[in-house]
Amino acid sequence: MKKPCLSGDTALLRRVRYFASLPAAELSALARRCASRTLAKGEVLFEEGETCRGLYVLAEGKVEIGQVSVRGREQVLHTEGPGATLGEGPLFDRGGFIATAVAIAPTRVLLLPRADLLALCHRRPGVALVMLEALAQRVRSFAGIATDLAFRPVTERLARYIVGAVAHPIAPDAVVELGLTHTMLAARLGTVRELVSRALARLEGSGAIARARGQGRIVIRDPAQLETLARGDVSGR
Repeated sequence: MKKPCLSGDTALLRRVRYFASLPAAELSALARRCASRTLAKGEVLFEEGETCRGLYVLAEGKVEIGQVSVRGREQVLHTEGPGATLGEGPLFDRGGFIATAVAIAPTRVLLLPRADLLALCHRRPGVALVMLEALAQRVRSFAGIATDLAFRPVTERLARYIVGAVAHPIAPDAVVELGLTHTMLAARLGTVRELVSRALARLEGSGAIARARGQGRIVIRDPAQLETLARGDVSGR
């Protein structure tokens, strides 16, 4: 159910880098143009191909953006939390959303109508330039995903994912709480559950990690070996 934007959401918009330079009065007026929507865990915010009606700003919770093939194989593109924005691409090219967004926790979002955002960009070109920078960064991120899928074997992708999930420098016996099932990991790596299981076994067999009790709980036994595998020095699909 959609509701008027809350008064505290002006502060939220201030956290969005597009709007950080706006005067307080203009930011408050922008907040009043927003509509608020709450979603339960598992509820769809928008679907791939759906018409984009404006810019979404995440106020609370977490949203996962991904695509599903006709055979049911899922690819998670990115996950976003409070202060993140969604919908810039289709907002400008008038096409549908390129992926589906699903709340993975109780979530609240703001929707700034397309007409209001475009009017703001015309008034303040600096806002449009910041949005272009964000779009370029997202394109670069998607290009990285495409590179991984095309050229990196699953074991390497998994090692890279684990390395990215832990604080650096990596300490021996560091515990990584991925909190993901093999199916969920597969969606993030662009593969299937069976290949994730094999890749975990390879990493464990190399001495880089050990699997601990608990969903997605991993102990890093040999940080140097894990980073070597993440760089692709040893391959295996």
